[in-house]
Amino acid sequence: MQIRLQKYIADCQAASRRKAEELIAAGQISVNGGVITEMGYKIDPGTDRVELGGRILVPPGEKIYIMLHKPKGYITTAKDQFGRPDVAALVAGIPARLFPVGRLDYDTSGLLLMTNDGDLTYRLTHPKHEVPKVYIARVSGQVNEQVLSDLRDGVVIDGKKTASAKAVIVKDWGGSASLKISIHEGRNRQVRKMLDAVGCKVLALKRVATGRIYLGELPEGKYRHLSADEVAYLKKL
Repeated sequence: MQIRLQKYIADCQAASRRKAEELIAAGQISVNGGVITEMGYKIDPGTDRVELGGRILVPPGEKIYIMLHKPKGYITTAKDQFGRPDVAALVAGIPARLFPVGRLDYDTSGLLLMTNDGDLTYRLTHPKHEVPKVYIARVSGQVNEQVLSDLRDGVVIDGKKTASAKAVIVKDWGGSASLKISIHEGRNRQVRKMLDAVGCKVLALKRVATGRIYLGELPEGKYRHLSADEVAYLKKL
């Protein structure tokens, strides 16, 4: 349902309605990246991004869902004894504490969902829901049908066999190759350990999809809000 922009600003407790009108008239409010000065302008609170001075306005208690293109060299945990940067720094402009949905290790880049919706985080990370996660891995070593077959059947890591995976060769350069691997478990550094178990050294690893949510062309280090359709899809999993 659409509502007037000044009401939304007031609902976010950023200003009174009268003050909100002054902010709009002064060109200090933007919607989806464009400055709005029209007093009767309406927005969809579920999909439109409203900003005041570069700060995204969100009503108290509103659930936020974003996709971050995590760069290599960032951790997804809140604390780190080595003082390494964490992904919270990349979403500092969002006025809510967001939590990563699952993990993406320090040396891995790619799609990381973040939200303040604890129920959805639980659903997406619980093993029983088997949400597929797709990776592109650049590896050194000889990749043949036996390697692919082992990955598909599951390999033993940390004393326990993994569930079957989907694995195909994207490109083969002889001494190295690019593989597309899909898993639905969330064990620590699982893809790296699986590839190591079949004799492949990981040179680079990137997550490109979670279920039907795709990283696409989102630049590294940047984030975007999930669309209403994407959020609805995740909630149905």
